[in-house]
Amino acid sequence: MGIRTIQFGDDEFYHIYNRGVDKRIIFNDNSDRQRFVNLLYLANSKQSIDYREIKSKNQSIFDYEIEDKIISIGAYCLMPNHFHILVRAKEGVNVNKFMNKLCTGYSMYFNKKNDRSGALFQGRFKAKYADSDEYLKYLFSYIHLNPLHIDKDPTTKDRPSDNLSVLDLYHAKEYQWSSLLDYYGVNRQELKILDIDEFPAYFSSSKALDKELLDWINFSVENNP
Repeated sequence: MGIRTIQFGDDEFYHIYNRGVDKRIIFNDNSDRQRFVNLLYLANSKQSIDYREIKSKNQSIFDYEIEDKIISIGAYCLMPNHFHILVRAKEGVNVNKFMNKLCTGYSMYFNKKNDRSGALFQGRFKAKYADSDEYLKYLFSYIHLNPLHIDKDPTTKDRPSDNLSVLDLYHAKEYQWSSLLDYYGVNRQELKILDIDEFPAYFSSSKALDKELLDWINFSVENNP
């Protein structure tokens, strides 16, 4: 699998990501995506948790109370063949523990469901250290704007060009499988995945977040015509 060169430090911020082996699709449908989102919550615990036992009680995964999270999650996004997670390490060693629980649990589920065997992900997960305030702030936009790479309503190509940035932002804000909805105050259980108070409060309001995202959308368009 190779040797990881990054060393996770206590109370530091990291961008975690990985993709399917051979760039394969790892989320075939919404049930797959929901399973991964559920595991984002359940894997973040020092406790040993039996997923099937919780489901057998016909209770929501998010009704289960995690007493002692091992890392803090600030943002996430699921794409068809990869994922992104922004984390803050409580103890550096726990990043590896969390990712092992998350990826092993999801791989076992996916392989059983699809009658396959072998590795699902492309080796070890990747990690980048957020070594500056500027970069950490940028990661919130980068992660949450990933859905713009997914095919959108083809009719948008016929819309006036000066509206396209707003339409892109609308698309990102409608995407269910990222944490952006939680930053806009949508009432949903997935908010329990996040530890927003453990991350800098870069965006004082929804309007401030809108402006930040639109600035990055426009920057991307201008630099990738």
